[in-house]
Amino acid sequence: MTPVKRLLAVCTALALVAACSVDNSPDSSPIAVTTAAYRASDPPSITLFTMINNRTGEGGHSALMVNASQRVIFDPAGSFRDERVVERGDVLYGITPGWLQAYKSAHARSTFHVVAQEIPLTSAQAEQALRIVQANGSVGGGFCAQSTSSILAQIDGLQNTKRTFFPVKLMEQIATHPNVITTKLYENDEGDIVEGVRAAVQSQQ
Repeated sequence: MTPVKRLLAVCTALALVAACSVDNSPDSSPIAVTTAAYRASDPPSITLFTMINNRTGEGGHSALMVNASQRVIFDPAGSFRDERVVERGDVLYGITPGWLQAYKSAHARSTFHVVAQEIPLTSAQAEQALRIVQANGSVGGGFCAQSTSSILAQIDGLQNTKRTFFPVKLMEQIATHPNVITTKLYENDEGDIVEGVRAAVQSQQ
């Protein structure tokens, strides 16, 4: 690929993931992060979330849930932000079953559905994934799939993951994993992601 074509491909990718936002909200404090920690009873795993446009089939956002000694969601350049959501460095903490449903429901609108691809891991792999997402830091707008694919490529057993700017391309890669469990969430709520976040957060009060 020539440099010009490569640049055009990157620009196209950034346009397609316009649903990724620029997060200007302040990080939660380390104390808030520690206090919010939630350990799920489910086996160790990672889950790739891909938000798909119902009209075009294009990907609007990628995020990665890690279920290790605590359950978190790496939400790079994400829109799931509210003063009641504990977030630091694009990692959402305190992901109880209620907050997990709220996260998915906020993104599943009349215009988008959510594809969840869960891959079982060993405890060591899950802890490695948790360390990587916590160390990654905040991500610039439009780089959600690129950062998520980069993180996946650092996890033992998933090093063959190719880095990509395209959420659907990443989703298709993960679909080839032999142990992946795929589910989809459709909802008919009107409005944009901001309204979805507001409604989802209110449901947790």
